[in-house]
Amino acid sequence: MAVATDIEEKCINTIRTLSMDAVQAANSGHPGTPMALAPVTYCLWQRFLNFDPNDPIWPNRDRFVLSNGHASMLLYSMLHLAQVKAVNPKYETLGTLSVPLDDIRRFRQMDSKCPGHPEYRWTSGIETTTGPLGQGLATSVGMAIASDWMAHHFNRPGYEMFGYNVYALCGDGCMMEGISHEGASLAGHLKLSNLCWIYDNNKITIEGHTDLAFSDDVATRFIAYGWNVTRVGDANDLDMLDRAFNTFLATDDRPTLIIVDSHIGYGAPNKQDTSGAHGAPLGEDEIKLTKQNYGWPEDEKFLIPDGVIETFEEGIGKRGHQAREAWIELFDKYQKEFPELADQLFKMQHRELPDNWDAELPTFPADPKGLAGRVASSKALNVVAKTVPWLIGGSADLDPSTKTRITDEAAGDFLPHDHTGRNFHYGVREFAMSCVVNGLCLSKIRGYGSGFLIFSDYCRGGIRLASLMEIPVTLIFTHDSIGVGEDGPTHQPIEQLASLRVIPNMLVLRPGDANEVTECWKIIMHSKHEPCCLILSRQNIPTLDRSKYAAASGVAQGAYILADAADGKPDVILLATGSEVPLCVDAYEQLTADGIKARVVSMPSLEIFERQSQEYRDSVLPPDVTARVAVEQASPFGWDRYVGGKGAIIGMTTFGSSAPLKDVQKKFGFTQEHVVSKAMEVLGKK
Repeated sequence: MAVATDIEEKCINTIRTLSMDAVQAANSGHPGTPMALAPVTYCLWQRFLNFDPNDPIWPNRDRFVLSNGHASMLLYSMLHLAQVKAVNPKYETLGTLSVPLDDIRRFRQMDSKCPGHPEYRWTSGIETTTGPLGQGLATSVGMAIASDWMAHHFNRPGYEMFGYNVYALCGDGCMMEGISHEGASLAGHLKLSNLCWIYDNNKITIEGHTDLAFSDDVATRFIAYGWNVTRVGDANDLDMLDRAFNTFLATDDRPTLIIVDSHIGYGAPNKQDTSGAHGAPLGEDEIKLTKQNYGWPEDEKFLIPDGVIETFEEGIGKRGHQAREAWIELFDKYQKEFPELADQLFKMQHRELPDNWDAELPTFPADPKGLAGRVASSKALNVVAKTVPWLIGGSADLDPSTKTRITDEAAGDFLPHDHTGRNFHYGVREFAMSCVVNGLCLSKIRGYGSGFLIFSDYCRGGIRLASLMEIPVTLIFTHDSIGVGEDGPTHQPIEQLASLRVIPNMLVLRPGDANEVTECWKIIMHSKHEPCCLILSRQNIPTLDRSKYAAASGVAQGAYILADAADGKPDVILLATGSEVPLCVDAYEQLTADGIKARVVSMPSLEIFERQSQEYRDSVLPPDVTARVAVEQASPFGWDRYVGGKGAIIGMTTFGSSAPLKDVQKKFGFTQEHVVSKAMEVLGKK
């Protein structure tokens, strides 16, 4: 085994001691993995990673993802030692450190830039939030896809604007999670040669040795997926690590897995600890003994010896700065020769939209037969795709049903030997799809995925992280209710709408007709910091006559008065989303004919409505009108805040049934007659 030079050993041990000191100070965290993998991360960052610490959002930088996010101190130590600078929400480099030493001293404490797990947007230099194991791996697949797609879209002879590599560090827990299988299968199928996963094969999890629950032959599994697999027998062997990374760089037809054997805990040669350093501080006495083993001053805490930061400046700092400066110089020339592409690149990176991007969005004429929500959305999506070339995505093997294909012949498909297309085939991998879309969006592409609403449950982990990271991903869910009919209870979503609505920072949009669908796409494309779930019907919904009822532009307020009493003073209010909006309009017409003053409120987004002023909300739902009926083919959970104690909810308190659409709707009370009856009941007239 090659021995590290004195300065290399000093840099590696600085990473280790910062990690153990921070965990000890917090009395919380995981010191073992950062200590064991310090040489791996040192070698990658110092010798290979194209990353400019002075500009951590440079578009063509290599990406580093710490999928085993519990080892966060490994990343925080690197961010500090590499002197990575902070960037504000306006994409401005502030000149201050992203991770000051004081924040490392306050690891896991309130408002520290070093929270327990890496958080995107909280600490510059972190490419994605990680913590739930395996998700970082699948997200890295999206980043690798983005690199290849942007290279094919933007690069021209002599102008390599994109072509970055993606490295993801993972452990046994990541490999056990099913999401790693989904992500690895997709990456191998697509032959993403710019993707490198580094597997820390330390055979330890929280409960103990992996023999308790895990005996996979990981190498054979990845070979079966179509990956190149190489192995480093000792995490401390810098020469073998160097060779493994060079093997990755030389591989141009498949992704690479580097299996690194390590001993959790000390990380020093021939030294092993399996007593709990994985998930607990070492203790002061153990730290002193460990520092003695490193030849480190045992009483020094958070020590950064002379020469360490300077070494990183000469390595990753110098290399990254030169690469970034060359890219900026190239971009200046690119702007002159390819101004349209340069403008696209700039707008994409800053989450801006082209001028007049929405000029041709469809307006739909009144039609009693109407359109399915999924069909109306397909028409809107394809108009947007013409003006926003970096809108790309697909479905989890359901495009014939979700109608999410970009139909322009030039759009093409993203395939194993052709990474130019805009239409993705995620396969039957809903969870991986949600994480891949996160990776696309983190790379500034407007990515989307689609599936049936019932399978949003499979996407939940990725959706939650998108909300936590505040990234504008789009997930299009069709087959949104018991209107699925014959497919029956397994495919009829009941609790999914309510469960999506409780996720903080998530916009749930369930439009009531084709024109509301168009308005929802305006909200989606203007979103910069919020993921959107667009919920669409499989069945046709009548397209309302907007010369008779209010304009669909009211969608922008989340809820609006669609139809009203002649004097604007209703006695009863009907509230609905999606396909139940036209149903309430029919009930409104019957009530009006019977001399009852009624109002219909369409509520496509409860979240947006809650952001409106109290004055606006009261104008839509006057507090003195307590006779209210909410109608939604889903769980009634959450609707009580809008109907109050005297109102009623027509919803689903059981699972659905397998039968034709009209029979299912009748059985569960989604008929004009039942809505009218409930309205009369809350008015006290029945």
